[in-house]
Amino acid sequence: MGNSALKSHLETSQKTGVFQLTGKGLQEFPEELQRLTANLRTVDLSGNKIEVLPATIGNFPQLKSLTLNSNRLAGIPSEIGKLKKLETLSLNGNRIQQLPPTVGQLKALRTLSLAGNQISEFPSGLGTLRQLDLLDLSRNKIQNVPAEVSELQAIEINLNQNQISVVSAEVSRCPRLKVLRLEENCLELSSIPQSILNESQVSLFSVEGNLFEVKNLRDLEGYDKYMERFTATKKKFA
Repeated sequence: MGNSALKSHLETSQKTGVFQLTGKGLQEFPEELQRLTANLRTVDLSGNKIEVLPATIGNFPQLKSLTLNSNRLAGIPSEIGKLKKLETLSLNGNRIQQLPPTVGQLKALRTLSLAGNQISEFPSGLGTLRQLDLLDLSRNKIQNVPAEVSELQAIEINLNQNQISVVSAEVSRCPRLKVLRLEENCLELSSIPQSILNESQVSLFSVEGNLFEVKNLRDLEGYDKYMERFTATKKKFA
């Protein structure tokens, strides 16, 4: 991609606060964006070949949305924690194995999307994200959902297509959790904490494609309570 094309993109971004350059084969984060640190609010560099998110990403205090889906990122710099206005962080389809603890400093974050990476342990330290609505960790290599999950404020947690065989009963204590997706994992019926059915706020519990027939959920204590929540939610959105 020529310099003139990049230059015109930069000029447009100067006015709009949006920089979008997708599917152009970029191999690194454009350092020219440093000229726009004061007013850049949205960056989308999806579908490129970027391997490193530079530490200078922390220099964009106005950034609200950062999207680098389908790149080659192996990690996230700790400087990401400086983005106090960031509401959406979408890094689907990369090679990320873990998150820096500073992700917990993204106080405005509403959507954290990390589907299709190489994360093998449920990320810790996300309980400080008080605004978090959606946590998408689908298509990773996570094997268990730990007790610490109870600290999460998320409304939806997507863990479809992992390798999960253990789910802590503490998940039922998530204060705002309404949608829990655990499709296509390695769960036995006996691994499902009954507290999700009879004590949680969860009104959509999605477990197709595990090691049991979904209809057998009906045999668990609390299933009727869960169905009351499920039906009430369906009516609300009907």
